[in-house]
Amino acid sequence: MRYFEDVEVGSTATFGAYEVTAEEIKSFAEQYDPQPFHTDEDAAADSMFGGLVASGWHTMAICMRLTTEQPDPLAALAGIGADNLRWVKPVRPGDRLSLRTEVIDKRPSSGHDDRGYVTTHVEAVNQGGETVVRFDVIALVKRRAFDEE
Repeated sequence: MRYFEDVEVGSTATFGAYEVTAEEIKSFAEQYDPQPFHTDEDAAADSMFGGLVASGWHTMAICMRLTTEQPDPLAALAGIGADNLRWVKPVRPGDRLSLRTEVIDKRPSSGHDDRGYVTTHVEAVNQGGETVVRFDVIALVKRRAFDEE
């Protein structure tokens, strides 16, 4: 577990592996983003994508899952927000996603000594190393000294 004190601006990591299936794409979209290019393979073939693609929100949910499964997680109290979100390339059935991260900012909380803010640039990449989504996530992270009390 990495606490606020352990985080270094500029540190990077690459981790995770998640294979996206057509069934999962359709199931997620039917519930949360019911557009034909996410739910219907025939309609998707006639769309600008030329085939079934995952919802961007589905892709973000996969990123969250990979983040929670990373080998050296932050002692996060909460996610505060995500900035600069860009869906760069469609995610298709059979894509295998992983994450590349870089800590880009860190600052202590001005109102609470037991925590600080860590901003991480995240890129999800497919099996070919192509970025499919990128964003900056801000997390509220515990300070070690206050966790040991």
